[in-house]
Amino acid sequence: MDLLGLTIKNVSEKLKDGAFSCKELIKECLSIIKINDKKINAFLTLNEDGALKKADEFDNLIKNDKEIFKKKPLLGIPMGVKDLYTTRGIITTAGSKIIKDYNPPFNATVIRRLIDAGVIIVGKTNEDAWGHGSSGENTDYEPTKNPYDLSRVPGGSSSGSGAAVSYGACLVGTGTDTGSSVRLPAGYCNLVGLKPTYGRVSRYGVIAMASSFDSIGHMTKTVYDNAKVLEVTAGVDPYDGTTVPIRVDKYTKVLGQNIKGLKIGLPKEYFVEGLDNKINISIRESLKVFEKLGATIEEITLPHTDFAMAAYYILVPSEVSSNLSRYDGVRYGGPRELFGAEAKRRIMLGSYTLSSGYYDAYYLKAAKVRTLIKQDFENAFKKVDVLIAPTSPTLPFKIGEKVNNPLQMYLSDIFLCPTNLAGIPGLNVPSGFADGLPVGMQIIGSQFSEELLYKVAYLFEQETQHYKIRPQFKNG
Repeated sequence: MDLLGLTIKNVSEKLKDGAFSCKELIKECLSIIKINDKKINAFLTLNEDGALKKADEFDNLIKNDKEIFKKKPLLGIPMGVKDLYTTRGIITTAGSKIIKDYNPPFNATVIRRLIDAGVIIVGKTNEDAWGHGSSGENTDYEPTKNPYDLSRVPGGSSSGSGAAVSYGACLVGTGTDTGSSVRLPAGYCNLVGLKPTYGRVSRYGVIAMASSFDSIGHMTKTVYDNAKVLEVTAGVDPYDGTTVPIRVDKYTKVLGQNIKGLKIGLPKEYFVEGLDNKINISIRESLKVFEKLGATIEEITLPHTDFAMAAYYILVPSEVSSNLSRYDGVRYGGPRELFGAEAKRRIMLGSYTLSSGYYDAYYLKAAKVRTLIKQDFENAFKKVDVLIAPTSPTLPFKIGEKVNNPLQMYLSDIFLCPTNLAGIPGLNVPSGFADGLPVGMQIIGSQFSEELLYKVAYLFEQETQHYKIRPQFKNG
């Protein structure tokens, strides 16, 4: 069984045909993890017994119920869960030693929906503690490594989920995207990664980083697989008042439809000095594919882009400082001394900007900039259907290269955080390779345009087939 070459669509077909059983599939996943994860560090907790038990249960269902795949559209699909998601009966740490023994009594809404759809959780994946980071190096445990080059980062904060899907440990990895944290690891690991519209997917049961920014997304190998998962996770949730009662589309139904006449906007502020020329070339080559498919390219402007990072790193730490205040070492969790350097940095910065005398000068001004950035995107979408931009200004960087320079680390998110400020969706799709490393391209749309993003990305994926180039490191 070649899990590196399989997708959710492939596996569902093979399970239906009886090519292998759920138990055989899960055993193969666990074997791959045991052989490879010592050098990748994608997982913090394995759910071996629970996964095998669930696989047995599903094999019996397949034998006895011919309609089971209609009832459970993701039946038997192995999943890695970012350790920010609460999982009943499976330790949830948020990548932090402060709550290293937390065993939740309930599942996050997204996890409950995915379990109901038939996924099998193989384990909880590594991450930057509390979701604070762009590289995976801010975990309180060992940092995750990029399967395409073990000396480089896989992108963060959903580093473990990205690496796990990339090296064949599972077929979907959940993530959270507050400013980049699904799209960046997807870009660095040659995956499809979605940051949905804010409010499209419930945040209930996902440990909060910055509540007005957090978006609940996921990573897969292909566009079809990604769309299939969103059909399950999206939708209103009575436990999350920020979810919106807008119909969930059958996203997979539009895949393959043509995009002739589609207007693609190219934000000039995203193609500036500092963008690695190899990435620029890759994106420009990708644009030729879209033109071949019948789309037109038009340069547009997002005039307040230069202020996005500054606004983001005032507003987000402010919400972080509020959300982390509950971990006081009194009611639950370990002492606050266990917070890592990045968490402490964000708590102090957020507390400062919210303090008396500074709120108007910093927080309020940043909130006004956020509105202007949102308006920039709204104006752009009056002229074009989608935007295309690089996911990252650089290729995956070396582990340790930026860990002592927080400002350089933050700039990894420079092309990604504006969509979080605006609350709009962004989809990373593989654009190709440079120096043997993945290049990510993001397709950005207006609010609740996920269906369009998948439609555009799918045709590009079918033309290029970049997703078929998997990591080549040897097992063992």
